[in-house]
Amino acid sequence: MDHAESPDVTRRDFLYVATATFGGFGAAATLLPLIDQMNPSADVLALASIDIDLAPIQPGQTVTFTWRSHPLFIRRRTPDEIAESRAVKVEDLLDQDARNGNLAENAPATDDNRLTPKVPGSAGGKPMVKPEWLVVVGVCTHLGCTPQASTPQDKQGDYGGWLCHCHGSQYDTAGRVRVGPAPRNLDVPPYAFLTDTRIRVG
Repeated sequence: MDHAESPDVTRRDFLYVATATFGGFGAAATLLPLIDQMNPSADVLALASIDIDLAPIQPGQTVTFTWRSHPLFIRRRTPDEIAESRAVKVEDLLDQDARNGNLAENAPATDDNRLTPKVPGSAGGKPMVKPEWLVVVGVCTHLGCTPQASTPQDKQGDYGGWLCHCHGSQYDTAGRVRVGPAPRNLDVPPYAFLTDTRIRVG
């Protein structure tokens, strides 16, 4: 009797295994397109980094760009703005961390540390700080409003940088919070100088 049932059992086992195998392949074939469509598209990846020509920006001017759907402020600081920012002591700041995506998390919020870019293609090289150029994400760290830049013609706040009209937070010309409910300095994104007048953000 065992010999008589053996071929049926073997065929049945084969059918179970074959059905499960084809079912697994079918499920994988169905899921792969669903998983693939969750990957960022080419246009989204293109927005992950942008190249910006700094040459047209005049001293004292702030220009707003869009990066990753957020405003990006680039300010060409004047010698007076640089001197004033460098005179501020880190211990007098509300947020004493640089918040610079190019540096360690615990880097102090000195003027130089707020301006430090990354070095492209080099892990051990030292980036050259260009004191006139400040690059920050233009999103107030309180509730996400867009602060307004101060200019010689239109003063905003008391520190020469930015004023957030939503709740009164003020930032200096290094993008550091000086007054108001904002808990953190404006974020410095990862960026690098491609040439003396061209940067890549992201």
